[in-house]
Amino acid sequence: MLKIIKNISVYAPEKLGLKDVLIVGDKIGAIENKIEIDTDGAVEVEEIDGTGKVLVPGFIDCHVHIIGGGGEGGFATRTPEASLSVLTTSGVTTVVGTLGTDGVGRDMQALLAKAHGLEEEGITTYVYNGSYRLPIKTLTGSVMSDIMAIDKIIGIGEIALSDHRSSQPTFEEFSKAVADVRVGGMLSGKAGIVNVHLGDGKRCLEMINRVVLETEIPITQFLPTHINRNPYLFEEGIEYAKRGGYIDFTASENPKLWEEMYGEIKFSKGLKRLLDEGVSEENYTLTSDGQGSLPMFDESGKYLGIGVGSSKSLLSSIKDAVMEENLPLEKVIRAVTSNPAEILKLKNKGRISKGYDADLCILNENLDIDTVIAKGRTMVESGKAKVFGTFEND
Repeated sequence: MLKIIKNISVYAPEKLGLKDVLIVGDKIGAIENKIEIDTDGAVEVEEIDGTGKVLVPGFIDCHVHIIGGGGEGGFATRTPEASLSVLTTSGVTTVVGTLGTDGVGRDMQALLAKAHGLEEEGITTYVYNGSYRLPIKTLTGSVMSDIMAIDKIIGIGEIALSDHRSSQPTFEEFSKAVADVRVGGMLSGKAGIVNVHLGDGKRCLEMINRVVLETEIPITQFLPTHINRNPYLFEEGIEYAKRGGYIDFTASENPKLWEEMYGEIKFSKGLKRLLDEGVSEENYTLTSDGQGSLPMFDESGKYLGIGVGSSKSLLSSIKDAVMEENLPLEKVIRAVTSNPAEILKLKNKGRISKGYDADLCILNENLDIDTVIAKGRTMVESGKAKVFGTFEND
């Protein structure tokens, strides 16, 4: 089957203007000013009217607890697994799964199984090896072997630093793990990225900076996340990014509340600051921390209970950056498309380009999700899920 998206404003993520986009199977076949195909009925051609709408690459959410997270408040606070339709209606066509605080009640076998399940249901998946703690519980006997032998494993994480829930690794433990994942990535053609959870501790990026200073490992081997969780960490993050490091913002569905209560830096404001400071447009990403546990509060700040993070926070953060901070969509959308694809070496992902995977989001004039296409298959139509996970109720 062929699909043609007609007369749509394309952000590849670069702004290309009004184009027609041809989808052939699971790939992008062409991007032209006008595409007309006459198959004499031999092949079905579906036309999608993109008039007044925007086409962007499918979102890459590279930090999601796909088998659930949380648990720090006891067994009853373990969060549920991710579902296909929540991801796709958030615009996500590629997800990277991770464990968190709990690497005991949840493990790598379960994470890999969930990733394979989501892939069978229609989206692309990868995983990080390990959890908050070092040393990592490997599947094959070593971190390097896991990365080389298991296709879906692209790095390690989220390794916790500067956090009371961390395993408090020594410099030697941390640098050895980083060295192993780097070489494993090189030998397998993967990123071998080290995804680092940064907590509220005052050490911030100290351990990462020390590895970069005292070893030959480059600053680009790391992707520290939650960089916007407080003002002092964010300030360090700006300087780190200026030196060529990658930084990952955590999105929020209620950024005003978190800003007021904890001093968290909204993605929209943080990205504007980065760009004003001259940080490279290739060095930032945005992730949801989806399925992680979140405390809930009412408008007066009264604690209501435990909530669950969602990939839906990506789009709300993107809209704030464009509509409140007046940042160009082509710069904002990089955070969930081309940048994570390049940093994580996800082949044929993150761009609207001939030969790339047909992972696409059509947004309406308000930048809300209209249609989501994953590997050429329409998953969301008119803002509603069209394809559901195996055990979801449609």
